Amino acid sequence: MKQMIHFSRIARIVAAGVLSAASLTSAFGGEAVDDAEARNQEIWREAIAQTEVPAEGCFHASYPSLAWDKIECAVAPDIPYRPRSGRISQTVGDGNDYAAEVTTGLIKKTIGSFPKVTGMKTETGALGANDYSLQLNSNFMNTTACDGASDPAKCLDWEQFVYSSGYDSVFMQYWLIFWNKPCPSGWFGDGSGDCYTNSAAVTVPEEAITKLKTLKLSGSAKPGGKDTEVFTVGTEAYSTTGSDHVVDLATAWTESEFNIVGDGDGSEAKFNSGSSLTVKVAVSNGTKDAPTCASDAGTTGETNNLNLGSCAGHGGDTPYIEFIESN
Repeated sequence: MKQMIHFSRIARIVAAGVLSAASLTSAFGGEAVDDAEARNQEIWREAIAQTEVPAEGCFHASYPSLAWDKIECAVAPDIPYRPRSGRISQTVGDGNDYAAEVTTGLIKKTIGSFPKVTGMKTETGALGANDYSLQLNSNFMNTTACDGASDPAKCLDWEQFVYSSGYDSVFMQYWLIFWNKPCPSGWFGDGSGDCYTNSAAVTVPEEAITKLKTLKLSGSAKPGGKDTEVFTVGTEAYSTTGSDHVVDLATAWTESEFNIVGDGDGSEAKFNSGSSLTVKVAVSNGTKDAPTCASDAGTTGETNNLNLGSCAGHGGDTPYIEFIESN
């Protein structure tokens, strides 16, 4: 019953946006149509990110519907999206990033977005133009997933929600850091004593960097249940799920890093000079308290060529941190 009520509330929000768009169209004509439609689509992207998928697997939805349709899953790319190296990068990534940190309870869901993007025309990654990843990363944890490590007390586990533009994939990547023994069955070794594995992937289009403002990535975790990733772009949404038992994210999730960085293997996303974007990281932990901007708290090893500005936390119905990065 709660889920039905929640779905109805979201539907009313979307419907209100549609009515608002129609009113503006009548009052102001063609220019207002585009602005109103853009706002209406953003309302939908926020709503579909909050709409729970009905089961395990991969799903797709198209604007303005809030119904998830099941689709075939794919195999995630066999490439590591590495943890930070231990040195702090001068530009964004490899440790030099903000994370939204909660001081009460645990994070249940995080939504990352780019509310404002200016001057960004080109991006180049390891595979060429428009090759980058969006990553929503947890803090490093020490859960029961580390029990089989050579030294369980030193082991760290970690979960990433990834959109890979170069590999046309949305998936979760899980890590056992400092495992220091043969990896468990189904896991890959990275050559340094760490192990990683992937969830099922959902195939998505390669999106040009000019679409960045309409991209949104969310991740959620349920204790003893499933973790869910949702990627939205424009009028389309895609999702995939995985078991929370892989690294027990729901039992220890206190920080979330979100950013646009290189597309795996420690690579860099390079943007044209004059690029600037606002990063918003919204967290849900059952309170209205503003999350803290934890500095030097990035966990991914991938980077970009932007510089961090200041960061502020905001409370309310949807608490979040927000910061600017530019070059």
